[in-house]
Amino acid sequence: MPVVQFAPFASLVQPGFWHELTRMKIDVLRLSEEAITVTGSYSVGRSIRDRETGQDIALGCNLTIREDAYQKAPQLQPMSVQATGIFKNYNTIEDFKAADKAALVNDVVAKIWDSIITTKDTSLLTQFLLITFADLKKYQYYYWFAFPAFVSKPAWQISENGWKPADEEIKGMESIYDSLLNSTRSFFLVREVGGVTMVGLIEEYEEFFSGVAPENQAVGFLDPSALPENPGWPLRNLLTFLRAVYPSQTSSVRVICWRDSEKPIAGKSWKSRFGVVSVGEGDPTTKPSAIGWERHPTTNKLSPRVADLAPMMDPKRLADQAVDLNLKLMRWRILPSLDLDKVASTRCLLLGAGTLGCYVARTLMGWGVRTITFVDSARVSFSNPVRQPLFEFEDCLNGGKPKAACAAQRLTKIFPGINATGHDMSIPMPGHPIPPASTEQAKKDVGRLEKLFDEHDVVFLLMDSRESRWLPTVLGAAKGKIVLNAALGFDTYLVMRHGARASTTTGTRLGCYYCNDIVAPADSLTDRTLDQMCTVTRPGLASIAASTAVELLVSLLQHPDGIHALPPPPQANGAAADPSTSGSVLGLVPHQLRGFLAQFRNLPITGAAYDKCTGCSETVLKAYEEQGFDMLLKAFNEPGFLESLTGLDKLYSEGDAAMESVDWEEDDEDE
Repeated sequence: MPVVQFAPFASLVQPGFWHELTRMKIDVLRLSEEAITVTGSYSVGRSIRDRETGQDIALGCNLTIREDAYQKAPQLQPMSVQATGIFKNYNTIEDFKAADKAALVNDVVAKIWDSIITTKDTSLLTQFLLITFADLKKYQYYYWFAFPAFVSKPAWQISENGWKPADEEIKGMESIYDSLLNSTRSFFLVREVGGVTMVGLIEEYEEFFSGVAPENQAVGFLDPSALPENPGWPLRNLLTFLRAVYPSQTSSVRVICWRDSEKPIAGKSWKSRFGVVSVGEGDPTTKPSAIGWERHPTTNKLSPRVADLAPMMDPKRLADQAVDLNLKLMRWRILPSLDLDKVASTRCLLLGAGTLGCYVARTLMGWGVRTITFVDSARVSFSNPVRQPLFEFEDCLNGGKPKAACAAQRLTKIFPGINATGHDMSIPMPGHPIPPASTEQAKKDVGRLEKLFDEHDVVFLLMDSRESRWLPTVLGAAKGKIVLNAALGFDTYLVMRHGARASTTTGTRLGCYYCNDIVAPADSLTDRTLDQMCTVTRPGLASIAASTAVELLVSLLQHPDGIHALPPPPQANGAAADPSTSGSVLGLVPHQLRGFLAQFRNLPITGAAYDKCTGCSETVLKAYEEQGFDMLLKAFNEPGFLESLTGLDKLYSEGDAAMESVDWEEDDEDE
């Protein structure tokens, strides 16, 4: 009799599996090469009919893994069953190539055999092994499947009648179909007694067939093969199971290869096949040898395959997965507790789209921030593109594009997944009176700015003038927003975070940009020469200050106290504070940083809030909250208003009086 020729499994990997592997590798597996359990599935064998010849053409005997392979209970289609797999991803292509393939498959084979001998559990008979290497920069995935299957010695043989349509031998096909449709099984038993066909579990072999004549017994399996003379791969291990567990009853087995996903229509026959297989003398209790590594479909050699997803992927999706790669790699070895979601969800408002604004935006994108909003009233000039990296020469033509909108548009070109917008508007300032005809427009501008503050979590003050920072300072303090200030000199810079209004655990509130001043902000823009109208700095200073401001923000976001995080305490003899004691996984969270580029030195400074501050004192904040725009209008239009409101004018008077009361000694004329 001819030897039974089995149709081997062919792997079919859906693209979703590779996308999920990308996520798993970055967020879960990281550097781990531990084997994990995955699931695949296979269904009844399928074929299509050739319109020209009228012949049925068998489709592949596929085991499919999808995006849900990492789930314990993936969704299955009718007449499909689950297969359990061992999945192992290697960190380098060299490790993938050097993996001990024989040892890997032998380990799976040993587990299958152990389940046969000890638990008699058929759910583990159909297993697979998958090893991979994921090149996440190129979106190429090297992989190799193994479908371990036992080799019977002597081999199983098919009777002289061969394989034939199952309905020629089995009368109760509809009963089997109804049972499998209700509860699809990988393997099952069938008996026909008194014209009634029943379906049972393999594990109940002896009880189910007790008193049933051999010619009324059959063993069935869900057959993924559609070849008329070749049953699918799962039958190999099923026959090994039967011989090992029931050796005295299974030297000859009547087999149903179930291939019907639906009942045949009138005039059509069932697709399932039937055959009687037998085996010669041997020791069924000894573990047989096994085979299983999949051959390459093109060369038919034992070799791995590669899936290249880059050409078929949406470029925007590629970018979305790739932009955060560097950040997520930080968590593999360096910062496992880094909370990237908190950074990504932080909405940032940038007041100023000039040199500082451009560099701050780029660094925020590098940290994965997804919402960036610009506010600026200027247009792109010819001097801007070389210093401000979000602008190009064409942006300067025809009077120049509005900076805010242009910067936002450029961010979306850099990364389409960013939510970037720009607002072309001026910020009213103290010392710059608003004419009566413009009061209504100023009120609208203040209202727009207040709304933007409400919609964002962090505000960066990146403007050219000192007085333009006053209104945002008031709004940020009143609304409890994180406010970061960056200001440039020729070769010096200041980066600071404004103190929160609520008291900290120590009761000490950190100061704002104006807390060190004893004068109110006033007009600093009028009557200036060209070098005073432009921010004249060393070219590298802006990028240093901008990056420092963003890094300070991220350190603050990673601190458990957030906006209320305390700065490092002063150190003796100018020693640096220990970053490990800061509470933030990124180290220190200073209040102010003053940088001196001529000395290549940074100096951390802590300054307490000033109770007469014109920007953040409770007097100013309560006046704003009670009077709203009317109070702001007085600050814009009336010189001395803020000094009078905060009591600075009395401080001046007290100072003058103190100076006058001093008995000054005059120099002797002879001397």
